[in-house]
Amino acid sequence: MDKTLNNKAWFLVAPVLVLVAFSAVVPLMTVVNYSVQDTFGNNQFFWAGLDWFDQMLHSERMWAALGRQAIFSAIILAIEVPLGIFVALNMPKKGFWASVCLVLMALPLLIPFNVVGTIWQIFGRVDIGLLGYALAKLGIGYNYTANAFDAWVTVVVMDVWHWTSLVALLAYAGLQSIPEAYYQAAKIDQASRWSVFRYIELPKMQGVLLIAVLLRFMDSFMIYTEPFVLTGGGPGNSTTFLSIDLVKMAIGQFDLGPAAAFSLMYFLVILAISWVFYTVMVNLDKAEGK
Repeated sequence: MDKTLNNKAWFLVAPVLVLVAFSAVVPLMTVVNYSVQDTFGNNQFFWAGLDWFDQMLHSERMWAALGRQAIFSAIILAIEVPLGIFVALNMPKKGFWASVCLVLMALPLLIPFNVVGTIWQIFGRVDIGLLGYALAKLGIGYNYTANAFDAWVTVVVMDVWHWTSLVALLAYAGLQSIPEAYYQAAKIDQASRWSVFRYIELPKMQGVLLIAVLLRFMDSFMIYTEPFVLTGGGPGNSTTFLSIDLVKMAIGQFDLGPAAAFSLMYFLVILAISWVFYTVMVNLDKAEGK
């Protein structure tokens, strides 16, 4: 017997599609339009083809920013993922203190990006900041506004402080989903703590950890507000990541054509790497389902 299809649900989905079209598709098409044209003002545009893309591909400035961005994302993932797992493993599993730890872990995630940058900007100042003042008293020459290494350390520590909680909460959720029978069997077999982690906890956390890696990669690769507020991309260009360089090019220099081409290439890089992570996640789910 044929079932009558009810398409009335499209009336509920339509407003969302319209909103997405105006908030995502239309701006994207505008960027594509700018990326293949040149302008001398007065709203007059001239066809440029792929010239801006070719210019960006041969731009040492863009490749330098990409290198800094890749190094930053690699450092962030190398620190936050193991640290988040360690925190999750040592959090209480049940009771009052488990709730307290979950609330404390969630607090950094509730702070707006610009506020995070402002907090660390003040915190690291030598004259009024607790961190800068304490390091100065210890005889450590710390100045994130003048020293590139200090600026990098400050930006990395700031991001670790802000986002490790996300990895910890996801890892904690993965640990909570492990049946107690697994631990009981490991106890009967007299398995060591490392063996329990290696053969029980880590495999069961693979799915949530891949989600954590994907989210942290995308966030770290698109980071803008925090380092911009903290260092402004300096000293020099030492913390000028891709997003900061793109904003300087588009707004500071008003080079709309190169900036549009730059942003599309930036978008495609993030999309490609995110697709790789997503493919790995899907394959893992299929392997676990067999």
